[in-house]
Amino acid sequence: MNAKPDHYDLIRKPVITEKATMASEHGAVVFEVAVDASKPEIKEAIETLFKVKVKAVNTVLTKGKAKRFRGRPGRRRDVKKAYVTLVEGNTIDVTTGL
Repeated sequence: MNAKPDHYDLIRKPVITEKATMASEHGAVVFEVAVDASKPEIKEAIETLFKVKVKAVNTVLTKGKAKRFRGRPGRRRDVKKAYVTLVEGNTIDVTTGL
C-alpha cells in the first residue's frame, strides 16, 4: 500500500515520555494522533508509513486543561494518544524520522 497524504495528517508525532518508554518494552509505541482519528484509520496509517504489522490499537483522549497565559485565562488543546501494539518481531525506531 502507498502512503496517502491523510496518513501523515492522522499521525502527528511520537510521544517520548517515561510511561511511553515503559510501554515500548512490551512492544507498544505511543503516537499523538488527530482527535477525530479512528482505530482502523490509525492501524492502516502506521502499517503503511512504517511498514510494520500492528496487533492492536488503544486510544486515550486527554481533555485540555484550563490554564492562565500572561494573566489571561486560556485553554490547552485536547490531545489523543494511540498506544500501538506491534506483532512480535516488528519494531519502530521513533528517534528517526519518516
